[in-house]
Amino acid sequence: QVQLVESGGGLVQAGGSLRLSCAASGRTFSGYARGWFRQAPGKEREFVTAISWSGGNTYYADSVKGRFTISRDNAKNTVYLQMNSLKPEDTAVYYCAATTGGPRVPELYDVWGQGTQVTVSS
Repeated sequence: QVQLVESGGGLVQAGGSLRLSCAASGRTFSGYARGWFRQAPGKEREFVTAISWSGGNTYYADSVKGRFTISRDNAKNTVYLQMNSLKPEDTAVYYCAATTGGPRVPELYDVWGQGTQVTVSS
């Protein structure tokens, strides 16, 4: 069984911070890029950020640059998303995923978690 499990979501006030985690079990994702996507009610799933497994390359959507930081701990097979200066517009279900393809394209991701809810109140 291969699983990606997100955790760390919750309710915060605007301007606050959250850190999401995405842990893999059942196999290692060594060699995979890891990404975060989000989906708000009534909207399409959108790219948030991604990180190469070993190369240190990161990618961010314009809407989160300067506020969100992606990082990884390969020994724990875990990827993190530090979210600062949160806005109500960040409210969504956040999904982590793994890919051997292009980091910004959701269709190229092989494995997805089931999501964690982030709600930012005004």
